Amino acid sequence: MNILAHSYLSFGDSDLMIGNFIADQVKGSDLSKFPEGIQKGILLHRAIDDFTDSHPLYKQSCRRIFSHQGHYARVVIDIVYDHFLAKNWKQYSSSDLETYSHTFYDLLESNKELLPKTSQYALHHMAKNNWLVMYQSLSGIDRIFKGMHSRANYGSSMDTASELIELYTDEFQNEFSHFFEEITIFSKSKINEL
Repeated sequence: MNILAHSYLSFGDSDLMIGNFIADQVKGSDLSKFPEGIQKGILLHRAIDDFTDSHPLYKQSCRRIFSHQGHYARVVIDIVYDHFLAKNWKQYSSSDLETYSHTFYDLLESNKELLPKTSQYALHHMAKNNWLVMYQSLSGIDRIFKGMHSRANYGSSMDTASELIELYTDEFQNEFSHFFEEITIFSKSKINEL
């Protein structure tokens, strides 16, 4: 899952949202330098990633584009799933996506001292370009894919990934919808365990 889904699956808990946002930049099992709530967010993020990576629908989405995207297929599908979450946001939230996004950016900005440097850098660009709202449109994610392609190592075809979304829109939408129901249930249960 990508940034929007991870923040949504924190269910409005500020500490979980921060932890979920920084988790990929926090290595190892020693989380003691973070407050307890943020530690839980990091652990939640890792559990969500494990659940996602092993889920048959997510794997099916990745397999569909593997011949075109190779080892970047999972990166592309993470963004594709955020696209469908953003596109169908009204089904999942009573807050509009623009308001939700700015509230999220403000939360991260007001806790910037807790964020690793790489997360601070990502936050700057995410807020400046309003990535979470960009996810709603195909043109928005096309820009994101092209930006990622320009920073990727050899072998990326992410600059043409949006063409695959157009080609397989119905399949991706269906897989995302069923998958997201299950990961929402999983995430709520996991939070209660942490």
